[in-house]
Amino acid sequence: MSKNKFLDLENQYTWIERRKALLPAIEVVGFVLVFIMKYIVRKQYLDRLIGLKNTPDIKIITGIRRSGKSELMKAYIRYILDNEPSANIIYVDFFNLDFEDLKDYKKLHSYIKARRIDEITNYVFIDEVQLCPQFELAVNSLHNSGDFDIYITGSNAFLLSSDLATLFTGRFIEIPIYPFSFSEFCTYYSDEQDIEHLLERYSYQGGLAGSYIYGKEQDRITYLKDVYNTIVKRDLVDKYRIVDLTVLNHLTEFLMDNISNLTSPNKISSLITANIIPANHNTIGKYIKYLCNAFFFYNVRRYDIKGKKYLESTNKYYLCDLGFRYAILGNRNLDFGRIYENMVCIELFRRGYEVYVGKLYQKEIDFVAIKGNEKIYIQVSDNITESTTFNREITPLLQIKDAYPKMLIARTRHPEYQYEGIKIINITEWLLDVKSKIKV
Repeated sequence: MSKNKFLDLENQYTWIERRKALLPAIEVVGFVLVFIMKYIVRKQYLDRLIGLKNTPDIKIITGIRRSGKSELMKAYIRYILDNEPSANIIYVDFFNLDFEDLKDYKKLHSYIKARRIDEITNYVFIDEVQLCPQFELAVNSLHNSGDFDIYITGSNAFLLSSDLATLFTGRFIEIPIYPFSFSEFCTYYSDEQDIEHLLERYSYQGGLAGSYIYGKEQDRITYLKDVYNTIVKRDLVDKYRIVDLTVLNHLTEFLMDNISNLTSPNKISSLITANIIPANHNTIGKYIKYLCNAFFFYNVRRYDIKGKKYLESTNKYYLCDLGFRYAILGNRNLDFGRIYENMVCIELFRRGYEVYVGKLYQKEIDFVAIKGNEKIYIQVSDNITESTTFNREITPLLQIKDAYPKMLIARTRHPEYQYEGIKIINITEWLLDVKSKIKV
């Protein structure tokens, strides 16, 4: 390694050396900093990036604010430095004033090109790329040169999935990341041995790990409200020039209050207007689309199982993280059946499934989860000890005649068992059944 290259890396990675000095003696293969001296491995995301290393694509890490995009990028940089010492890392963080002068796409392009080194792999990492106007011109040019392996992150309000194909003329791969799963939550609070109690905590604390460092409940809620206000009341308002904030606020609270319920823009418009706040269904439809584009809510379409077609009349909307619901609404209309259904939906997304709401005759199946040739029918409930509740949940599954697996996920507090070929599983057991091992 040349002296100049060493100095360049030293200047760029002082923060890495400081973190190494703080780390306990553990095997680190990728982590997210959530509190001083405590790290949680997010192996599934790190493995995804490792598997894409040196592919001819722009790798785009997406996710809501504070979900860990930047920390994942830094963990991946460390992995490269540990396993490929000769690599040339070019790192730009637009939240750092040291890079303020690069918020011009031509200067950004020149800066990166000037740091390219022949005959070794040149990695480019740009964090919070949306802060550079017309950044896509620089990124596309760098990609077209074929000289760089490129990774970027950005605020989802300004780097939306729906925008990526327009922004990037070359090939790109989106790597979506989510707030902490229940499994990661349990790992963070590993001193707590009561899994059922941890589930209750997770249902209102949620998975934004930045909130965990606050010892007082009010401070934790304030943190979540601040993130919520940044996403909904600043990012989306700035991007779409929304002027009717009253309607946006009522819509967002309505959707949080009605997670897991079938609804439509027409229905929401009528309900909001009934509360003396005029709301056109077209405006409601647009605002819902904006919220879903930013991954604050997920729109899950209905699917006719017998007719094998999608239905357009009503959909369900699921919240990206339940911590927001508790921070904004408190215990209002708290229904654990719907809370658990929201948890299961987001976990299915984490595990890579396409998710639909199933309709069979007049019955509803909470989820039809599809991944490749795999298909699973899932019902979610809270307490199924009462025979009427159990029969209500199990009957739609029994009416499905194909051979794909079927399961009822509920708060059973018992080991898994079978009922007429249907798997009955405790929700904590299902949420913790992940392929990748989580380490601290």
